[in-house]
Amino acid sequence: MNQTKRMTVAQALVEFLARQWTVDGDIRERTIPGMFGIFGHGNVAGLGQALHQSNLEQPDLMPYHQARNEQAMVHQSVGFARMRRRRATFASAASVGPGATNMLTGAALATTNRLPALLLPSDTFATRVADPVLQQLERPHDVGLTVNDAFRPLSVFFDRVQRPEQLFSIALAAMRVLTDPSETGAVTIALPEDVQAEALDVPLEFLQEREWHIRRPLPERGPLERAVAAIREARRPIIVAGGGVIYSGAEHALRAFAEATGIPVATTQAGGGALAWDHPQNLGGIGATGSTAANRLAAESDVVIGIGTRYSDFTTASRTAFRDPDARFVNVNVAAFDAYKHGTQLPLVADAREALTALAGELHGVRVSTEWAGRIAGEKSEWDAAVDAALASTGRELPGQPEIIGAVRAAVADEDVIVQAAGSLPGDLHKLWRVRDPLGYHVEYAYSCMGYEIAGGLGVKRGLEASGDDRDVVVMVGDGSYLMLSSELASAVAERLKVIVILIQNHGFASIGHLSETVGTARFGTKYRSYDHEARNFQSGDILPVDLAMNARSYGIDVIEIARGASAIDDLRDAVATAKASDRATVIHIDSDPTIYAPDGEGWWDVPVAELSATETAQSARARYVQDRGAQRPLLG
Repeated sequence: MNQTKRMTVAQALVEFLARQWTVDGDIRERTIPGMFGIFGHGNVAGLGQALHQSNLEQPDLMPYHQARNEQAMVHQSVGFARMRRRRATFASAASVGPGATNMLTGAALATTNRLPALLLPSDTFATRVADPVLQQLERPHDVGLTVNDAFRPLSVFFDRVQRPEQLFSIALAAMRVLTDPSETGAVTIALPEDVQAEALDVPLEFLQEREWHIRRPLPERGPLERAVAAIREARRPIIVAGGGVIYSGAEHALRAFAEATGIPVATTQAGGGALAWDHPQNLGGIGATGSTAANRLAAESDVVIGIGTRYSDFTTASRTAFRDPDARFVNVNVAAFDAYKHGTQLPLVADAREALTALAGELHGVRVSTEWAGRIAGEKSEWDAAVDAALASTGRELPGQPEIIGAVRAAVADEDVIVQAAGSLPGDLHKLWRVRDPLGYHVEYAYSCMGYEIAGGLGVKRGLEASGDDRDVVVMVGDGSYLMLSSELASAVAERLKVIVILIQNHGFASIGHLSETVGTARFGTKYRSYDHEARNFQSGDILPVDLAMNARSYGIDVIEIARGASAIDDLRDAVATAKASDRATVIHIDSDPTIYAPDGEGWWDVPVAELSATETAQSARARYVQDRGAQRPLLG
């Protein structure tokens, strides 16, 4: 007869999650090592009680962590998951209504980035006895609809525990998806507030330790042979390395393959760190925010070997990067959805590391031509010189973002991790940040979520600490993104999580301001200015007297302010060194000139321009847009 234990649904879920393990080869670690939670009437007596009881009886069973915003909980989970190469993530518990919907942005971000995050939003009464409850959404056409149904299109798995006994099958199904490299993303289990507190007899088998082995599928023989044949015939091949290289731990296999064949490597945002920046085969970033080296060679490539990339519009420069009309795509991806993109006839549905190992074995002795090797070396040398110039200090009173990046990079260690997500910084970092460590570049550019940076940085730091790794985490954030979600600085102080935050103030949305100019809208609505009641806009008013350094200091965090002047860049380098020597989190505030840009990498991004306009700037922009769009091709493999 099966033994059981009388527990509430919430208690059973907490204990179940605490006993799940991910196994990846010789690595075994807890799949859910902790839970974030913000409590309200929807979960305080359910998950709140379960976590409290667990803390009293077994403090290490399911460690609880506070957050200041539900969205930030998911961001921390994603940052952690990337540093753990998708083997582990956190659970995030929220109350009914606004607490739950605050996590929607985080859910979209996790799924878009193909990174695991477990979401536990509370739901309204399953019994509907107290109906409607506080914060309940009512829709007359569907009374069973709740705000949590908004998670359905954003999650790779969604279910609702309507009855206690449903917990067993739902929890197991959720874990399968969470640990599946081809399906992972936001996994959502909606928990009605009454069901959380209900008791049931839980089989002890459900509470036993369970292992989830990461699948590393080998390439099938037929697709492998076709891919090998295409690469053998290639005269101008190029590799596009994406996040799948990092998650698979395939960076050593990639380097060996590139060195053996001489095929150059260009990296996506998620693939940053897949190959050291100064490796002879590394062309830098590719696409809209890429380097001239990568984009010029991509334009001529006849075989594109995409490894672990989802081919976003920034990677393909909105389908203008690969211009050879006969170019073929060998797409290596653990997910068939991504492997078959662009209509390729050469998909290789396999783990990145296993595929690279197999390809290397089949292509022994194959090497690029002397001519192509010369092009690789020449273009790389030219781009490296352009980056050197962009990173150099100019002595301006108000430095540009490229030289700020240069100062920070010069002051940090090669193994330190840079964290960013939105604005003009992702583009500049993709071009300019010189990555040497596989985990040293963390730019969330699938969802490019403003506000991710600080929370994501804390998740990154937690991920490092889980391995006993004390390298520094450097978060770069613009004032626009900082204002959206700075509250997690309080979490850094509360848990003594050391991060170094470089807060760059340019009094507006620098990235969209620049984009606005290119489409002819004159930075409209992108400046932080006082409202001009006569003009009815924010274009020419006084700069807002917002003191972000004082704001950061109010959280109890250490703050270093860099004064304007010719020595600003030298002072910034010194400040980073001071922050690195400290054992506390530090915010470094510096003003910048948003009109100084990184070198042009000759990439393009498709942002439609108004077909009809009364302004000359928009008319000119439309003419340029029509001309640039002529280079797009369908990329049908």
